[in-house]
Amino acid sequence: MRPLEGIKVVDLTTYLAAPTTVRVLGEWGADCVKIESAKGDPARTQGAVFNMPYNDDENLAFDVANLNKKFITLNLKDPKGLEIAYRLLAEADVFVTNTRTKSLKKLGLDYDSLKDKYPRLIEANISGFGEKGPKKDNPGFDTVAFWASSGFNADMMVEGPGSYPVYSSAGPGDIVTAMGLCYAITAALYKRTQTGKGDRVSSSLYGTALWCFHIMSVATEERYGYQYPKTREVSAPTGAPFRTKDNQWVMTTILKIEEQWPVLCNVLGVPELGTDPRYNTSLRQRDPEVRKYLMKRFEEIYATKTADEWCKLLTEADIVNDKLAHYK
Repeated sequence: MRPLEGIKVVDLTTYLAAPTTVRVLGEWGADCVKIESAKGDPARTQGAVFNMPYNDDENLAFDVANLNKKFITLNLKDPKGLEIAYRLLAEADVFVTNTRTKSLKKLGLDYDSLKDKYPRLIEANISGFGEKGPKKDNPGFDTVAFWASSGFNADMMVEGPGSYPVYSSAGPGDIVTAMGLCYAITAALYKRTQTGKGDRVSSSLYGTALWCFHIMSVATEERYGYQYPKTREVSAPTGAPFRTKDNQWVMTTILKIEEQWPVLCNVLGVPELGTDPRYNTSLRQRDPEVRKYLMKRFEEIYATKTADEWCKLLTEADIVNDKLAHYK
């Protein structure tokens, strides 16, 4: 038996984050019904943006976020359509939406309008920028609310002639935010078993981004002075990619410098660096001149073998590593 079997979910969602929330609830066993307008969820045609097909036979851009659902088309501006929505909600345990609150109020589908009518109902909402502050009513996709507004795009930009902010990949912010809302919904369902009452839970793309990037946000404060972007000039050799003989890139990461640095240096064929007190502590490796020297040495070393050869040696030494992959 799956954990949410017997739970009914009404889905009034569009695009990616909120629909993904319901897709996951469906995987966990919930019975999910998605309400769409006559035009359908705009995500049904988003495949065109990524040069992907979007027809009845193949529409991955839409289907990935909308598995495990039944579908119904309703005109919620028509009293008859709205009445059907109310009947669905009367039998539902969870109502998931990314419709903005001001629009929900016009339809009588906001939590304050529903909580007395359906006291056991849990409403779950995803927004771009949260429910407080000057941007609370703004629309938001993950490319803006998650990536751009959090500081990631600007602070990952390497300054130089012709440089421009990082182009973030669409979707990751949506998925992470969706999973956070899933956890909130399951917590609310558990609470209901204790109280018998419904609740309202919410998440936002911007709030999720601040959580995901909290280490970056704190580390770059003036009192700590950590630097982004991590250019080659300031990178540590223990967590940077290096080009190999076959023009690929290998990435390693070691965190226990004093313990693993000698192991890494042995793999690279320079055991003397592993025991040299000028290089073998995390404190020494924070020195910019030390980093510059080690990065240059490692670039020369990695260029002597193929990526597969290095990955085999690093894996045998139990060092975290892999080749830089491509989406394709």
